[in-house]
Amino acid sequence: QVQLVESGGGLVQAGGSLRLSCAASGSLFSINAMGWYRQAPGKQRELVARITNAGSTNYADFVKGRFTISRDSAKNTVYLQMNSLKPDDTAVYYCFAARLAIPNYWGQGTQVTVSS
Repeated sequence: QVQLVESGGGLVQAGGSLRLSCAASGSLFSINAMGWYRQAPGKQRELVARITNAGSTNYADFVKGRFTISRDSAKNTVYLQMNSLKPDDTAVYYCFAARLAIPNYWGQGTQVTVSS
């Protein structure tokens, strides 16, 4: 089993920044990638960003140039630096861990609210 604990959400004005953290623990040997999804009210959960153990990253088009995903392998922690936030970024952000392409484990979610 893998446990994921997120932190860093909150309320910010449009144009502001937040940094989310996701600390992983447990049986991590089978995990090859971690990242973030988000879900806004009334919408489906969507991929935001993903990073592999090799450091390869990919981003949703709607965050390219604004968000950066990174990781600290020594701390088993993944970060999502979010800059130039927009009201449309308001959502619950979920950390995930995956063995292959599909997430196998989820965090509890952290709320990000961007006011206009």
